[in-house]
Amino acid sequence: MALVRVSLSADVKDALARETPDTPAARVALRSALARYGARDGIFRTQRPAVARLVRVLADDAPAIHKRSGTRLYRTPTYEIAVAPARDRTPQTHDERRMEVRGAFLACGSLATPSHGYHLEFVVTDGDSAGRLGRVLTRLRLPPKRSVRKGRIVLYYKDLDQIVAVLTQIGAYNAVLQLEDVRAMKETKNRIRRLVNTEAANLDRAASAGAAQREAIAFVADAYGLRRLTPAVREVAQLRMQHPDESLAELGRRCRPAVPKATINGRLAAIMRLARRLREGGTRR
Repeated sequence: MALVRVSLSADVKDALARETPDTPAARVALRSALARYGARDGIFRTQRPAVARLVRVLADDAPAIHKRSGTRLYRTPTYEIAVAPARDRTPQTHDERRMEVRGAFLACGSLATPSHGYHLEFVVTDGDSAGRLGRVLTRLRLPPKRSVRKGRIVLYYKDLDQIVAVLTQIGAYNAVLQLEDVRAMKETKNRIRRLVNTEAANLDRAASAGAAQREAIAFVADAYGLRRLTPAVREVAQLRMQHPDESLAELGRRCRPAVPKATINGRLAAIMRLARRLREGGTRR
């Protein structure tokens, strides 16, 4: 038997649909929002049976739920239930505004799977409802972006912090935790990638610098003679030729006595300057 994959959006809706508000005012606000954003001609339609059951629980007369088979193109069945008209009253309290947004998400919202990018949207069929939802979200300090898709108004968010804030307001805490886990994983991967890239760049720079140093030392040995260098500088030159892949710190530990990285860098820089002067014809053997 094939396993049915449930999207993150459907999973969030199922979880929210299992929670019925405690206060009468919140229940009325949620019931009205479901009707406003999910019903046409007095019939609420959804593909989530849990959402249909919530609509039935919130209704005063416990209407029947009708299951309609999916089409050949869309195999998921649709659940229909008669609902009372949405009230015109604007939500007055913070809790009522939260319930209105929750009802809108259950009726016409969707949340993208994080692997496909961060995106939360509400697809609203008419301008009045879209304007009302936009004002409610703005009152919650979460003003959405707005676009039009196939004649329907879309209120949406792409910023993860705003998406998390919306989900927190409607009580979708498990989704918040999942998104935060994804964010932490992505940040960890990006940090590791940056460190790897930085280390690779450092190795490339060190290899290029080492090659330039060996070339300068070989030129000085031929054009000037290493024996004419000071003992300390000659020691570093010989160590660099013998250990071409070692870092400055490693070369410093091979010196007798050992010297710090900065001292090795200074002595090699002196050889580079001497090679440059020799190439310019300023010094002769």
